[in-house]
Amino acid sequence: MTRREIFSLLRTLLLTLAVVMLLLNVWFSQTREENWQTPVTAWMYPINADGEIATQTWIDQLSDAHFDDMERFFDREAARYRLGLERPIQIQLAAQINAIPPDIPLEPSIVDAVIWALKMRYWVWKYDDTPREPRAIRIFIRFYAPDNPGPMQHSLGLQKGLIGLVNGYAGGEHAGRNNLVAAHELLHTLGATDKYDMDTLEPIWPDGYADPTQFPLYPQTRAEIMSGRLQVSPGWLLLPPSLDHAVIGPATAIEINWLSAGN
Repeated sequence: MTRREIFSLLRTLLLTLAVVMLLLNVWFSQTREENWQTPVTAWMYPINADGEIATQTWIDQLSDAHFDDMERFFDREAARYRLGLERPIQIQLAAQINAIPPDIPLEPSIVDAVIWALKMRYWVWKYDDTPREPRAIRIFIRFYAPDNPGPMQHSLGLQKGLIGLVNGYAGGEHAGRNNLVAAHELLHTLGATDKYDMDTLEPIWPDGYADPTQFPLYPQTRAEIMSGRLQVSPGWLLLPPSLDHAVIGPATAIEINWLSAGN
C-alpha cells in the first residue's frame, strides 16, 4: 500500500468516526420542548470541584431553600407572560456527586463539542443512578472555594440531553450569582439561546437587552437572562449580583414557548 493510499484510508476512517459520533450524539439526545401544561422539575447536583474543606462545608449545609430565588425568578417572569402556571419550574436539591465531570474544551471544533457531549452524557449515566421523573433536567454545579487561585471553566447547558454544567464559588455571598448562572444554563436546556456577542460578551441589541427601547439606552439597570450582563455604557459591562436584576426577554420567551412568535 502506497503512502497516498494510507493517508486516504486514514482520512476516510477519521471522517467515518466523525459521522458516527454525530449520529451517536443525535441518538442519545433528548430535546425538551415544553407545552407548559405541567411544571418542569430541575435537580441541582453539587460537586466539590477543588476538594477544599471550605467548599465541602458549604455543600454540606445546602438545602432546597438555597435555590428559592430561582423559583421566584421563574414564577415572576412566567406571570409577566401570563403562562398560567404558578410554579412553572420547580428546583430541588439532589445528592452530592463525588466525581468530577469531563472538562469543557476551550474553543472546541464541532467534533470536539460532540466528543465532550458524549463524554458528559456517559459521565451522567455513570454517576447519577438515582431514579428521576421522565425528562427531568439535571444541573451539575461545580463549587470552588472563594480563594481558589485557578480560573474556573465556563458553564454550559445542553438542550439535547437536558444537562447543565455550572461553575460557582462556595459561600452565601456568591449564591445570587451562582443561581443566576444556573438559571441561564437551565434555560439553555429548554431551548433558549445566548444573546451576547461571543467575542466581546456585550449583549446583542435588541434581544439581549432587558429594556431595548429605553431612552437613553444606557445605563441598563436589568439584564436579559440569556445575555447575562448589564450594559452600563458602551464597553462597560456588569455581572448582576442576583436574579432580582434579570428578566426573560420576549425572544427568550418565544424560544421556551412562553410566548408565541406572533405576539
